[in-house]
Amino acid sequence: MYKNASSSILRAASSRSLRSSLTSSSASAAASPCSLVGQRSFATYSPAFRSLARWSHCLHSRPSPFRLSSQIRTASPVLDRLEKNFSSMASEHPFKGILTTLPKPGGGEFGKFYSLPALNDSRIDKLPYSIRILLESAIRNCDNFQVTKEDVEKIIDWEKTAPKQVEIPFKPARVLLQDFTGVPAVVDLACMRDAMNKLGSDSNKINPLVPVDLVIDHSVQVDVARSENAVQANMELEFQRNKERFAFLKWGSTAFHNMLVVPPGSGIVHQVINFALCNSMFFVLNLLFVNLEYLGRVVFNTQGVLYPDSVVGTDSHTTMIDGLGVAGWGVGGIEAEATMLGQPMSMVLPGVVGFKLSGKMRNGVTATDLVLTVTQILRKHGVVGKFVEFYGDGMSGLSLADRATIANMSPEYGATMGFFPVDHVTLQYLKLTGRSDETVAMIEAYLRANNMFVDYSEPQQERAYSSYLELNLDNVEPCISGPKRPHDRVPLKEMKADWNSCLDNKVGFKGFAIPKKAQEKVANFSFNGKPAEIKHGSVVIAAITSCTNTSNPSVMLGAGLVAKKACDLGLQVKPWIKTSLAPGSGVVTKYLLKSGLQEYLNQQGFNIVGYGCTTCIGNSGEINESVGVAITENDIVVAAVLSGNRNFEGRVHPLTRANYLASPPLVVAYALAGTVNIDFETEPIGTGKNGKEVFLRDIWPTTEEIAEVVQSSVLPDMFRATYESITKGNPMWNELSVPENTLYSWDPKSTYIHEPPYFKDMTMDPPGPHSVKDAYCLLNFGDSITTDHISPAGNIQKDSPAAKYLMERGVDRKDFNSYGSRRGNDEIMARGTFANIRIVNKLMNGEVGPKTVHIPSGEKLSVFDAAMRYKSSGEDTIILAGAEYGSGSSRDWAAKGPMLQGVKAVIAKSFERIHRSNLVGMGIIPLCFKSGEDADSLGLTGHERYTIHLPTDISEIRPGQDVTVTTDNGKSFTCTVRFDTEVELAYFNHGGILPYVIRNLSKQ
Repeated sequence: MYKNASSSILRAASSRSLRSSLTSSSASAAASPCSLVGQRSFATYSPAFRSLARWSHCLHSRPSPFRLSSQIRTASPVLDRLEKNFSSMASEHPFKGILTTLPKPGGGEFGKFYSLPALNDSRIDKLPYSIRILLESAIRNCDNFQVTKEDVEKIIDWEKTAPKQVEIPFKPARVLLQDFTGVPAVVDLACMRDAMNKLGSDSNKINPLVPVDLVIDHSVQVDVARSENAVQANMELEFQRNKERFAFLKWGSTAFHNMLVVPPGSGIVHQVINFALCNSMFFVLNLLFVNLEYLGRVVFNTQGVLYPDSVVGTDSHTTMIDGLGVAGWGVGGIEAEATMLGQPMSMVLPGVVGFKLSGKMRNGVTATDLVLTVTQILRKHGVVGKFVEFYGDGMSGLSLADRATIANMSPEYGATMGFFPVDHVTLQYLKLTGRSDETVAMIEAYLRANNMFVDYSEPQQERAYSSYLELNLDNVEPCISGPKRPHDRVPLKEMKADWNSCLDNKVGFKGFAIPKKAQEKVANFSFNGKPAEIKHGSVVIAAITSCTNTSNPSVMLGAGLVAKKACDLGLQVKPWIKTSLAPGSGVVTKYLLKSGLQEYLNQQGFNIVGYGCTTCIGNSGEINESVGVAITENDIVVAAVLSGNRNFEGRVHPLTRANYLASPPLVVAYALAGTVNIDFETEPIGTGKNGKEVFLRDIWPTTEEIAEVVQSSVLPDMFRATYESITKGNPMWNELSVPENTLYSWDPKSTYIHEPPYFKDMTMDPPGPHSVKDAYCLLNFGDSITTDHISPAGNIQKDSPAAKYLMERGVDRKDFNSYGSRRGNDEIMARGTFANIRIVNKLMNGEVGPKTVHIPSGEKLSVFDAAMRYKSSGEDTIILAGAEYGSGSSRDWAAKGPMLQGVKAVIAKSFERIHRSNLVGMGIIPLCFKSGEDADSLGLTGHERYTIHLPTDISEIRPGQDVTVTTDNGKSFTCTVRFDTEVELAYFNHGGILPYVIRNLSKQ
């Protein structure tokens, strides 16, 4: 009965349900009409992707409410319990009574849906819209096994349960990857297949069970700038450096089911897969290989069942999709891998901050100014681990692009999501992008019927929020953020004073400690045979880049208008400033060319350099050697200005100690000024061709001017043509040949792809909790240590342990590439852990850089060398840290690297959400000091030895319990163990999430 029941449900509900454990893979494929549809559709596309015949991102193969693809809710599932639960599910869904028909206005039906109003529970009417999405998912997936009625009740009772930090399961519909995180994910999957083989199990059980989209957008560097040929030149260099990685990813797209790889040169992941936005139209792109009517569903219709879309991604800016009313957020690569393999996400039911927007933005104020203001407000309020839901009368004046910009920067203000519920603005955009009337009608009808639609023309029922904020948009003013953190907003009118304060202040987030007598220093040098000079505050990098802004035509065309007006008045960017323009997609290029504004951007040096993240993730390339020498020899604090979302020290470029986030028009303005030490209101940007002084107000476009250009230049056909061309790949990608084996043949000589040691000597028995006794402190940090400090993505320094490793293997310095591009090699990434040249370790007594003190000997060593010395002598290590440890990008190597270095625990004031989860996923214990305490207040220097008194029996550990930490000099203090859920305890018991998954899949 078990097999018969499961087979029928699999055929009826999903081709992805436990193929390996419930029925044979071939039988499932044959029974699934979706697989056939997917394969037929590929026949019409370019040979570049015909190798993806097994890819089945089809409409009807979304996760079924009956799917039992994992046993995350129990540590050791047994077959009879599975059979009992599965049989009962086959006959009856716990909420079948609220499965309701959604009628079409003209007769017939759109489909059926699980109706929230049919529950007749007044508590639901007060729930935030974002929580209603979690509720619908729990109801639809409820099987009283993976998702129980108790879980549903927890969400309904959100007002009372959220403050208690209760755990709920969540099943996202799809997973999104970019190549920096995608390569190690595919490496792990390949390694897990080998581990399954060694355990005598079926390696083909390691396969994504939900759709996975991987976009190669993080590899391109700005090697060539200020050239008409920059795009082609940079892409050729990208392929030369990354051919091995790209071939590996192409192998992954054929070796694994449900994995789509989008080639390099296509654009930024959030624009290619999630968004292509403009002021009057946008496309939400969920999949690239189906025609436009299937793309970007706000509501899915899977075999007649309607439900909201949802996505998790390994890029923290996956939140950009929230601007469309689709629930999505960033997760660690480790979590994403588990989700791919069918593990429901275990999450703490979040609090929701209600953010009311009122009024309207003033003329000349940009979406970037708004998002930097919102970021500062939310950082101050404290929203880590929470949803933020925007509402209010001000919403009507925000375009979809503006909403996407705000949602995009959720990681910078610390929230899990910045959510914009669907309203008339969303529907208008869907219609303007060619969505059929029936599709839009279905979306609106479903959301209205399920109380998930906001209609601001009707009286609004009061919703409950955990806390409330309000912003009058009329109060937003032009601003930038920096010089070292995204939430350090500076009003433009105060920038000159703030800069000079930064020069005076002691070294910190707002200080460089430059002596007064040295602040006016001028460094003279020769640039291409002509005299040049730089001072403190001189701009040496100006980059229009990043998913945050290049998805918004109003700011992109605004930058073009600034460049045009500057050209008309005779202003010119100095030639030694490295200027670049990296659009998020080819659509931007099309409308800049259509408007005629690209010509003026080119004249100012903002030639298009490629399609990807570039400078925003540290791929800024080298600056001119003469400029670099002038900076280093004279110790000049120079600046980078970029339209990005991250400006942590050491991220953009090793030589730019000051880094400011600004709107694209302001990036052009600062490049023209050549310095951040300027008051734009009172000081001229330069002198025009007629000898008159030119001020910012002379070249700044009005809101009306920008709207007029957007209206005439951004056309729907541009989107269609751009995304159709992506499906054809490009010649360099298409020429890559890859083996057809499902097991990867590891090359021991490779410096890009290396088999990691995670599963070495692994057995079927979990190792249990590990103790930490007499551990040394490897590093002692202050506040705001980011994942860029822990695991840099930028250039590999010539004197670093990673550089030594590469040179020993015959790799020339010019071929080092970046840390980000070598994330598939654990040997390099372990050496790159804590290798940021700007890292501040208290053990070094003020000396900045990637070194630490080996406590037993007192020697100053690189962090990696010290860690290996501890590890070789069998000594455990821990890390002390301040607040916001692990903030920044969702970077799995920031957890994998410390684990490989032998770190057993991190004791911090607070953790960034994704990084804490990643630490747990790699078996590292996260502990928090008690409120009001930290290493300094407790008198901890880092020279002590630490014992963490954690039970060795997993059944004796509870989420969030207190433990005692003692030191060898008699100190004792209490910490909270940040295992936040029972599931995380199960991961810890198994030594991490990946061993947990392997053992459970092996038992199936």
